[in-house]
Amino acid sequence: MRIAVVGAGAMGSVYAGLLADAGNDVWVVDTWEAHVAAIREHGLRVEGASGERTVRVGATTNAMDVGEVDLVVVATKAMDVRDAALAARPLAGDATIVLPIQNGLGSVEEAAAVFGSDARGNDRVIVGVAGGFGASVTAPGAVHHAGMELLRLGERRGPVTARLERIAEVWRAAGFTVRTYDDADVLVWEKLVCNVCFSATCALLDVTIGEAMDDPRAWSVASRCAVEAYDVARALRIDLPFDDPIEHVRAFGSRIPGARPSLLLDLRAGRRTEIDVINGAIPRAARTVSAEAPVNEAVTALVKAMESRARRTVEPG
Repeated sequence: MRIAVVGAGAMGSVYAGLLADAGNDVWVVDTWEAHVAAIREHGLRVEGASGERTVRVGATTNAMDVGEVDLVVVATKAMDVRDAALAARPLAGDATIVLPIQNGLGSVEEAAAVFGSDARGNDRVIVGVAGGFGASVTAPGAVHHAGMELLRLGERRGPVTARLERIAEVWRAAGFTVRTYDDADVLVWEKLVCNVCFSATCALLDVTIGEAMDDPRAWSVASRCAVEAYDVARALRIDLPFDDPIEHVRAFGSRIPGARPSLLLDLRAGRRTEIDVINGAIPRAARTVSAEAPVNEAVTALVKAMESRARRTVEPG
């Protein structure tokens, strides 16, 4: 399969490296020139839970260099999806499928607004959520991932289709554990409950997932974020496949205790975080069902305050 990964950060590079190592024709498209140059010169180095490999992939800062592909994977941060999708439109042919994989809520709708339907009137965009990777860029052209838990896939509307299963098999052949869903809301909220549990608390305290679970005071905040998200999902009539959200997030976290959520890494680097689409999404969703999510609202405000201070610190002048 011919695949373009748009956004070759930590997760996008893991996707590209493993998909290319499985024999697919893979390109990465990213604005980080040093990363693109290193991949061109030395190949893409992927280390961690999947083993160690250096693979050759196409690399460019301009989607026009790639041409049409079978699958576009949008792996940018959530707030960059619209711009990335607009830049990636030259990649879309008559039957191209677009797979945005982001944390939080809203990215799929952003991508769908740009890509629309294919030549047959089918929705181009399918839904993807990845969990349990704990990935980071270690140097230009090199990434590491601490785990390799699960990739969730679904159609935007309706049950699993033959095309969705074809895409799932491509990822499975590259070593990913893939689960397909008949209900996209379930696959999104199943991971979102985990995201809201660890993202803000780990970022605020600068701790790993395991450290957050081991500290009773940190865990009291993190677990409450998860419970609020679970309660909102239930109020929205989303049929999550678990009854105990705390047990669910503990099981998730215990598989990658040494990982640091991407929100923490962004905060450390002085980058804009995804807090608005993760913890910040829960109070907004709660209001649609006349509910509240005060702990998620509080940690969102604190992260945004820290984000503002961090960005001022790294900005010149």
